[in-house]
Amino acid sequence: MDQKKRRVVVVGGVAAGMKVASRLRRLDPEVEITVIERGSQVSYGACALPYYIEGLFEDLDEVRQTPAGVVRDETFFRKVKGFDVRASTEALNVARKARILRVRDLQTGEEENLAYDVLVLATGNRPILPSIPGIDLAGVHALKSPEDAGYLMDLSRTARTAVIVGGGLIGLEMAEALAKRGIAVTLVEMKDQILASALDFGMAALVHRELRKNGVNLRLGEGVQAIEGEEGRVSRVLTTGGSYAADMVVMAIGVRPEVTLARDAGLEIGPTGAIAVDAGLRTSDPSIYAAGDCAESTDLLTGKKVYVPLGSTANKHGRVVADNICGRNETFAGILGSLIVKVFDLNVARTGLSEEDARLVGLDPVTLLAPSPDRAHIYPGAKPIVIKLVADRASRRILGAQIVGPGNVDKRIDTLVAALTLGATVDQVAAFDLAYAPPFASAMDPLITAANALRNKLDGIGISLDPAEVMELLEGEEDFVFLDVRSPAEYSEVRIPGSTLLPLGMLRQRLAELPRDRRIVAFCKLSLRGYEAQRILQGAGFDRVCFMEGGILGWPYLLESGPVVSAAAGAA
Repeated sequence: MDQKKRRVVVVGGVAAGMKVASRLRRLDPEVEITVIERGSQVSYGACALPYYIEGLFEDLDEVRQTPAGVVRDETFFRKVKGFDVRASTEALNVARKARILRVRDLQTGEEENLAYDVLVLATGNRPILPSIPGIDLAGVHALKSPEDAGYLMDLSRTARTAVIVGGGLIGLEMAEALAKRGIAVTLVEMKDQILASALDFGMAALVHRELRKNGVNLRLGEGVQAIEGEEGRVSRVLTTGGSYAADMVVMAIGVRPEVTLARDAGLEIGPTGAIAVDAGLRTSDPSIYAAGDCAESTDLLTGKKVYVPLGSTANKHGRVVADNICGRNETFAGILGSLIVKVFDLNVARTGLSEEDARLVGLDPVTLLAPSPDRAHIYPGAKPIVIKLVADRASRRILGAQIVGPGNVDKRIDTLVAALTLGATVDQVAAFDLAYAPPFASAMDPLITAANALRNKLDGIGISLDPAEVMELLEGEEDFVFLDVRSPAEYSEVRIPGSTLLPLGMLRQRLAELPRDRRIVAFCKLSLRGYEAQRILQGAGFDRVCFMEGGILGWPYLLESGPVVSAAAGAA
């Protein structure tokens, strides 16, 4: 072996680690690269595992294949990529002064020392498994690796009931996967909503409705206390709110960064619990880098350290590390917490700060809820989406967004990611020259419509309340007029309890029926007509009038349906 060659050892052979090694080899054909992976498989796409369990593809090996169908195993990386991969090999400890990593072959038990010039820690994460009775029963499992997916798939073939613990991304994807296999699914979430760190309650409530519509027994605000079993196999889950039969249990309450190796080596651990790194992803030891789910990132908007484990971030981390090993002085700017998930017929996406997040960092956020069809309504297949924008009142800079609906949300959230990254204002977003044709969007794209509505709110032209604020009025003591300005046919089909119908086309002729001494809150399906009603009423001298953002589509609470006896406006 040529001792003059630089030796790079990578611990972790999934997303970040394999990106480091592959990019490094392309940049430097001479460097000696060794990848150590504790698991039996490397370079797999873990995010696809719930879809395998759902049955969308049959061969589990597809999660570690190239687009051409070649399995990415040790032989592939040695022959095609030109570096050494050792699966089923555990990293035991790091001797930093000597620059030696001690490893153990898990199949033979043999140990050896690997010398390095540069060490990369891409040790990933580990699922959180609470210390509760029954956690070790057969049939109770987390989902992280292909082996986990194979085990859960085997369980799903005979299971009739399943309990999923946790309402995060994996929990939601597994709820759909198992429900579509004909299994009765109960989803238990300790908090009062799913995706609590990602969505505001009103947007999450739209997802709650979708889960329940598809037969998921959604149990919010319940903590798991114990798991019961018979003859060593799970049979029931006990929570603070009930008891639920379970032939299988999926633990999906989150993950923690795997930092044992780093901590034992004396490396700095950051405030998030992940490995502390600088902008170039170097640890407190300049010869050691950290990347992927074991490392911290920086929030682009607040500058604070955050831990958001995602495969997309891991791959970007890996590229930055490889570049810096080769002296290219690359930095990783940070993240916005962007994510997207499919929940039955809903698409759910978010990026940036929520309204609460913005307040916590000292900003003055203004929000706007705007539903729209995802393409021209006359084009077949148009579906609604609900966009929630968050902007800073003083600077008008976009701070964040959440989008939920059966329509196309991904291109809108990605456009907003670009806007946030570049510091765009709501006025600039409203002027974006977005592509238009009826199969793809309306002439005023939903994103443009939402931005303009938020501009109206910031400028005092649009005066609005969000659904939560309206619900507070309905539950409070104030006597106000909740004015539905849709058509009688729409009202007969579905309506909000406590609302009064007065179609927009009749509003100007029936102004005398409305009280001038009470608040009037107007709305419609999308609240475009609600906004029109606000402007008409203000023009007629009504000074206590606003519209409800989101309309029927954005209303996360109870709806009534079916014919009504009378749909006439009341002027009480």
